[in-house]
Amino acid sequence: MNKQTTIKLDRSATQGAAVETENSAGLARTSATPAEHELIVRNERFPREAMVPRHWHSGDPVATAWYNSVSASLPRGEAFFIDTLRDFRADLPPKLAREVKAFTTQEINHTREHVAFNRLVSDHGYNVESIDQGIQAMLALTEGRPKEFNLAITIALEHFAAIISRHLLQYPDYLEGADPVAAEIWRWHATEEIEHKGLVYDVWLHATKDWSAWKRYKTRALVAALITKKYFGNRIRDAIGLLEQDGFTRKQAKRKLYAFLWWKPGMMRRMFVEWASIVMPGFHPWKHDDRALIQKWESPYSDAVMPAE
Repeated sequence: MNKQTTIKLDRSATQGAAVETENSAGLARTSATPAEHELIVRNERFPREAMVPRHWHSGDPVATAWYNSVSASLPRGEAFFIDTLRDFRADLPPKLAREVKAFTTQEINHTREHVAFNRLVSDHGYNVESIDQGIQAMLALTEGRPKEFNLAITIALEHFAAIISRHLLQYPDYLEGADPVAAEIWRWHATEEIEHKGLVYDVWLHATKDWSAWKRYKTRALVAALITKKYFGNRIRDAIGLLEQDGFTRKQAKRKLYAFLWWKPGMMRRMFVEWASIVMPGFHPWKHDDRALIQKWESPYSDAVMPAE
């Protein structure tokens, strides 16, 4: 087990009116984040000299294309999350602000490792630069929007990340046969996504504490529906583009990718109900307590140091 920096969260300062959510009757209740929950910052660095194979996932170009598409989208997406929370940090209760700092450090580490991983993908001749540019163009649409709107986008994307992460850790078949280095990157990232999955929502509850329950619910549910269509549509489009770079026709690529996502192993089919919880009244990421999955992962790396204040 590596050395880890633990951020112990005393939630007494963030309970009550500062962190309320609506239940099915539109009545306020406190955040569902476990009071004793801790964030652990793991400053993981995978071996840069390891040349992950071109089809690193089981020799399967389809599985590889899907995960490569997701990885290529992450650096700019995570930078957006960090920038979005920065707009709220000054007004947060001290303990919640401290939690945001830990989240930010985790996301910076994720970005660094996926940038390096994406470089390896590029070294195999794939053009992933267009995927990054597509994310940049999509996020440009958020400029000038109310900061609460961008926070709702972040809630939706962090929810997707948490659900995908839960599946990667709960069902070994998703990464079965994958290159060990690549699989370790995804498991580490998944662990921290589950760990901080409630943070953005708790910031939202504080930021919108003066909103009516209906306004809060309507905004986050509509944004979640819109972002789902946009984000997953783009990931499918980009994975198909990567398969075309492998010599598949567009028709072949689409057929094989849809079979992978909806049939076997069927990540989309298996996670649909869990994803849909975000559009239900009373939603909170920690209403599904999956802390046990965090314990399934142990880092083989040596150091994890929080940056100085």
